[in-house]
Amino acid sequence: MKTGKHPAEALQANGLYAGTVEGYDSGGAGIVKPGGAVAFVPGAIRGERVEFRVTRTRRGAADAELCQVLAPSPARRVPDCPYFGKCGGCDFRHMSYEEELWAKRQRVQDALARIGGASIEVEPVIGAERPLRYRGKCQYPVSASGAIGFYRAGSHEVVDVRDCLLQPSAANRAADAVRQWAARYRVPGYDEHTGKGLLRHVCVRTNRRGESLCCVVANGKTLPKEPELAGIVRAMVPETVGVVVNTNTRPGNVVLGGRYRTLWGRNFLCDTLRVPAPDGLRELSFKLSLPSFFQVNREQAEKLYALVMENAALTGSETVLDLYCGIGTITLSLALRARRAIGAEIVERAVADAKENASANGIANAEFACADAAELARRVKAEGLRPDVVTVDPPRKGLTPDGIAAIASMEPSRVVYASCDPGTLARDMRLFAGHGYAVRRASPVDMFPGTRHVETVALLQRA
Repeated sequence: MKTGKHPAEALQANGLYAGTVEGYDSGGAGIVKPGGAVAFVPGAIRGERVEFRVTRTRRGAADAELCQVLAPSPARRVPDCPYFGKCGGCDFRHMSYEEELWAKRQRVQDALARIGGASIEVEPVIGAERPLRYRGKCQYPVSASGAIGFYRAGSHEVVDVRDCLLQPSAANRAADAVRQWAARYRVPGYDEHTGKGLLRHVCVRTNRRGESLCCVVANGKTLPKEPELAGIVRAMVPETVGVVVNTNTRPGNVVLGGRYRTLWGRNFLCDTLRVPAPDGLRELSFKLSLPSFFQVNREQAEKLYALVMENAALTGSETVLDLYCGIGTITLSLALRARRAIGAEIVERAVADAKENASANGIANAEFACADAAELARRVKAEGLRPDVVTVDPPRKGLTPDGIAAIASMEPSRVVYASCDPGTLARDMRLFAGHGYAVRRASPVDMFPGTRHVETVALLQRA
């Protein structure tokens, strides 16, 4: 066995090495540096001495598989999920929650320093009081063989999962109801290689009250035995308020198509968020159609939005522009403390929901526009409106250079950036710096316990 006395270029595919884990990469794999090389070892924990086998080399670094733990970390634990290591949904079920939070904070710190060039110290991660059963939206892919579950890591092979610890009981039972219906009536699962088969995904939303909405995604306009499908779901999940069929006949990885039919009940769900208001916490209600974006972890979303409000530092006299507003969750929260709140979203259905949510909550100082973020920023500037604060909550790919330039051109005193990817956040921090904005604070929130993903709220101020 090679013991680490070799230079970086000596790492060979299938070679066996040993070393001590120094930290984690962005995917949650342990980083080991035998002889100056860098090896990424999934399943290894910081401080452990491990033996690993190199599976692939790439320019001075190597991907590896863990062979054995020679000296285990006190943070190591027996995984609480029988699918861990098979299903690719979780990354950290083999370590304590405290170690998981350390890894996530370090991921944000490394990204801001290495990619963003920022010297700020990242705050400790705000952990979850309930790290299990937290997801309010669940999407189960279906295989050609009829397996319903989640993809194996790095593949589109579906692992048949009967009870995912991240999903609420109602979601797992809804998936099992569809599994039983499909087996009973021989409904074929979808084969993404041939484009044949009917059943593509099972999507389930759940809310604070425990109600659920079940959607079956079909590779066709109809499904066989649709009344029986609705009946089995309702019998196995009595808290169901609606059963919906979505049609998606397009190839590719997009889950939902554009057409919906309601088999039973209603095609939406209502949920609530408790957010800071001048007179204390206020519970806002939101109507969720199936494609609407709503944070999957409600309790952590409330902490996230409280951070956004804290960083916005509103006094009641400001105009706030909220880009990528979705169904208006952040916009309406800001409107409780601002003079005027403007939300922008490119998804037309989400904008309609946002307007309805504003009306339902009796918030009159919030307005919404269906527009690209950069386009609306330019339009607002052309109208002579100068927002005091701009908030953004973009998808994983982050902002565009044009969008950042448009935001900076309005000269807001503060930009509050909620990000679900530390890498794109750091990249955008560097671009904002070129327009005179410096990052003053970075606060991670663990929205996705058990996984490598972490949300961060960053405050940028004009220099």
